[in-house]
Amino acid sequence: MSLLKYSIIILGVFIQSKVFAQSEEEPQNEIFTAKNVVYAEFAGNSGGYALNYGRTLYQKDRLKLQVSAGFSMLYRKGSERIFNQYWVPVIPLELSAFIGRFDHHLELGAGFFALRNRTYSFDETFPNNVREQIHWDQNILARLGYRYQKPEGGFFFRISYTPTVAFSNSDAAENQVSFVPFGMGVSLGLSF
Repeated sequence: MSLLKYSIIILGVFIQSKVFAQSEEEPQNEIFTAKNVVYAEFAGNSGGYALNYGRTLYQKDRLKLQVSAGFSMLYRKGSERIFNQYWVPVIPLELSAFIGRFDHHLELGAGFFALRNRTYSFDETFPNNVREQIHWDQNILARLGYRYQKPEGGFFFRISYTPTVAFSNSDAAENQVSFVPFGMGVSLGLSF
């Protein structure tokens, strides 16, 4: 009986020392020294593609918070008789929280992007009977996905589900608010 007690005590001390040793080593491995990331995103928080810069502002244990901003130009096809093709500037912004150990993380976030758009309508009081209205459309999206990023820097990758709520500021829009439930985004880049 006493042999069993001693074995349990020794096993308990051994397990306790291993648990404390791991908890002391983990925070050093969890610290992101590479707090910056430059990446290209396809779909997701840009509606097409964007070049982005992100910065980790806060980290504690397994939680990291990052903000990012980007820029893109989207091509819009023209109509032969009404207007020519044109490029639309897009400005994506995002706040993300990613949780995980070492290189692999669950990412949750909220993003916003605005795009300068145009609509054309028939109006007899304008030259050529075409009235051009320039407006800014806004989109709010959520992000749920996987993020691969090493704490010390290097290759960065993420893939996400990104449902979007779009707000149109055009007078001619049939729906001022619309919901796009099936959005996806893929990002590739470098952290440093």
